[in-house]
Amino acid sequence: MSSRSHLLNDRTAEHYRRSLTHGVERVAAKLAGAEQPFTGVTPAELAPTVSAVDLDKPLGNAREALDELERVYLRDAVYFHHPRYLAHLNCPVVIPAVLGEAVIAAVNSSLDTWDQSAGGTLIERRLIDWTAQRIGFDTAADGIFTSGGSQSNLQALLLAREETCRLVRKNSETSLSTAQILPTLRILTSECSHFSIEKAAVLLGLGPEAVIPVPTDEQRRMRVDALTEQLERCALAGETVMAVVATAGTTDFGSIDPLPAIADQCERTNTWLHVDAAYGCGLLTSPRRRALLDGVERADSVTVDYHKSFFQPVSSSTVLVRDRDTLRHVTYHADYLNPARSVEQEIPNQVDKSIQTTRRFDALKLWMTLRVMGADALGELFDEVVDRAADAWRLLDADERFEVVVEPQLSTLVFRYLPRDGHLDDGTLIDRANLHAREALFASGEAIVAGTVVDGRHYLKFTLLNPETSLADIATVLDLIAAHAGQYADRHNAAHPPALSAAQAC
Repeated sequence: MSSRSHLLNDRTAEHYRRSLTHGVERVAAKLAGAEQPFTGVTPAELAPTVSAVDLDKPLGNAREALDELERVYLRDAVYFHHPRYLAHLNCPVVIPAVLGEAVIAAVNSSLDTWDQSAGGTLIERRLIDWTAQRIGFDTAADGIFTSGGSQSNLQALLLAREETCRLVRKNSETSLSTAQILPTLRILTSECSHFSIEKAAVLLGLGPEAVIPVPTDEQRRMRVDALTEQLERCALAGETVMAVVATAGTTDFGSIDPLPAIADQCERTNTWLHVDAAYGCGLLTSPRRRALLDGVERADSVTVDYHKSFFQPVSSSTVLVRDRDTLRHVTYHADYLNPARSVEQEIPNQVDKSIQTTRRFDALKLWMTLRVMGADALGELFDEVVDRAADAWRLLDADERFEVVVEPQLSTLVFRYLPRDGHLDDGTLIDRANLHAREALFASGEAIVAGTVVDGRHYLKFTLLNPETSLADIATVLDLIAAHAGQYADRHNAAHPPALSAAQAC
């Protein structure tokens, strides 16, 4: 075949249809036949297969490439649709969104300027308005689709930095440069917030020390009294709080910070409030739990990850702002792309709002989902996984083999196995037993769970985002964890029996 025969155009449309049909059939077969979420393959086992591929010798046709792909990827992929995938914030995806993904790839619109996207620009803008309305923002709101929560948080904090610098200059009796202001800026956020907040501080020239963690309560939610103390301390120290970051759904615990009370403090001190709702955004469509997000409408910016609790394929995220005028801080004009005169001509160029230039039409996936399923159906799916987490918490709480940290607000459970023989009360055996259980389970491929550290100790974590996961699935995984951890603890105790007391020795 000639090189041109691989280009997608009017003459190759039939070739395109056949190739994609082969691919869809292959993936459908894998999905239908997946008996567990993972094969348990190790990097050492799979790496030689991938390294053996000679990328300078093409196979020539899609069928052979798919056969090869089976060996290097599809056979050993982690399948999030399986009900015993319980690890990270990876959701099974809805079919209308996958259809949208296929359209996106084929048409290949770039959403930076109107002359590259036309209708795509208007669809994205309509979805931004729809999400802003769900949040509770008024018509002054705006936003942009991003690659994910980390980028959304970065852009929100960039806007907060620039707005804060503007206010500092305005209120200063002397002329201050940005370089003079930056060392005084601080970000207050929950000690359980996402690591991207600290990363954003580094990227914004503030350094990790600019992020001040605020203590949390027993439910792992930001303590408002501690926030107030930090705001007052910063003011006395001559430090400027450029943003308070509240989290609506922490990665580890699914905790939702007390948004109304935090918003009160931010309004009192005229501080930018950013709400990271990357996980909890599914509540925007929840028929039963929307009230958990009350207060989010008072934020200056909000992160929403559709590819978590809206069941969308990666990537699909937005950052939204209450006042569209703040987006001017990321607006730059290039004569070849979005000249300043295009604003006068009212040409809608999305690059004016984004820190990206070339950008995929990811909004189409959500558009197709809403047009086929509707928002209520998405909310019902998210409610279902939250219900399942509540059931699982009751199961764990009643099981003497396990200790669970907090009752979940969303769909995350953090817990650990407790060995029967507790003669090693320093926690090292418990840590090692739980680490071993997670690793052994992953190696078997029967189920996948996550892990985290709480108060210096190792815990396991379920993140439930699959409505197909049943309580029976969860019970089975708990039994597997207990078996692996218990066997490890028994082996350790056999090798290191506790020392006899003097009375026992006699």
